[in-house]
Amino acid sequence: MNEKKLHKGRGAISNPASRFDPHVSEPVDDGWNEVESADISSSAPKTKFFPDQTRNIIATNKSPDIPFDRSINPYKGCEHGCVYCYARPTHAFLGLSPGLDFETHIFYKTEPAARLGEALERRGYKVRPIAMGTNTDPYQPGERKLGITREILKTLLRYRHPVTLVTKSTLILRDLDILAELATLGLVQVSVSVTTLNNGLKTALEPRTAGPRARLRVLDSLHQARVPVGAMIAPVIPCINDNELEDIVAAVSKAGASTVGYILLRLPLEVEDLFVEWLQQHYPNRADHVMSHIRAMRGGVAYRAEWGTRMRGQGTYADLLARRFELATKRAGLGTDLSVPLRTDLFRPTNDQLSLFGNP
Repeated sequence: MNEKKLHKGRGAISNPASRFDPHVSEPVDDGWNEVESADISSSAPKTKFFPDQTRNIIATNKSPDIPFDRSINPYKGCEHGCVYCYARPTHAFLGLSPGLDFETHIFYKTEPAARLGEALERRGYKVRPIAMGTNTDPYQPGERKLGITREILKTLLRYRHPVTLVTKSTLILRDLDILAELATLGLVQVSVSVTTLNNGLKTALEPRTAGPRARLRVLDSLHQARVPVGAMIAPVIPCINDNELEDIVAAVSKAGASTVGYILLRLPLEVEDLFVEWLQQHYPNRADHVMSHIRAMRGGVAYRAEWGTRMRGQGTYADLLARRFELATKRAGLGTDLSVPLRTDLFRPTNDQLSLFGNP
C-alpha cells in the first residue's frame, strides 16, 4: 500500500481543485472564507453545513433512460463518502472540490415545506412522481438533526403527491409513519441500495453508510409495513463486488424486496481520478485489472455518458453481467422494473385542502 494518508470515515483520499479553477493551491484558513476547503491535513476532517437558498426546489430532467422527470435533492454533497459517487463533480460548480469537500461541505435546502408548496401550487402544475435520492442520499447523517427530508415528505403527504426514494441509510425507518400512510394511498415506492454483503468492503467503499445487514433489515421493516420496496445493486464494480451479484439478489429477495436492479460503475469527470486513487490505496494489485474491465465496457475509456448504455455498459463483460443478473432474478422470483406505478389522481392543492374544513 502506498503512503497516502487515509482520512477516518471518509471515502476520498485527496481534495483536488475544482475543474473550473485554473490554479492549484494549498488551502490555508485565514479566517476570511465562510466556505473554506476541507482541511486535508487532519486525519478526520469535520463536516460543515451551509444553507442552500435555492428557490426552485424541484429539479427537472429530460433523460430518456431514467424513469422520472423531476426530483428533489434535500442536500448538495453527501457525508456518506461513497468514493464512486457520480454526483461528486457537482461540487465544482460551488467552487469546491469533488474530493473531501464533497463529503465535508454539505448544503441543505432552506424552508423546504414553503418552497415545495410554492412549486406545487403553480398554475398548470402537472402531477408526476418526484424522485428523491437520485443525486445524494436524502437520509445522510445530517438529516437526523436537520430533518429536511421529513419536512418534504410531510408536505407531499399533505398534498397527496407521489414520491420515490433511494437510500443506503437506516434513518429512513424514522419516517415509517409517513411512508406507511403514503403507501396506503399508493403514493410511495422505496429502493434500498445494497452494494455489497461484505462489511469490510462497505467500510472502505462507503464509509459512513449503514452496514449490509442493517440495509437488509431496512428492506424487511419496510416490507412488513407494506411499503412497496425494491433493491438497487449500485454500482457493480468489476473484480471488486461483481462476484456478489447472485448473492445480493438472493439476500434482498429473502429480506422482502419485490424488485431489484443494478447499475454499472460510472466515473464521470473527477470521479475517475478519485476512484483510481482509491483502488491504488485499497487494491493496488488489482487496480489495473479493474480499470481495464471498466474501459472495455465503456468503449476504451473510463466513462461514456450516452443515454441507453451508461447504466449497463457494452461488450462481452457487460453482456455476461446482464445474463447473470437475469438468471439470478428468475431464480429469486424478483421483478426488474423499479418504476412501480403510483397514483396521481389524489393530488389536492391548498384550496382543495381548505375546502375539506369548510373554508370557502
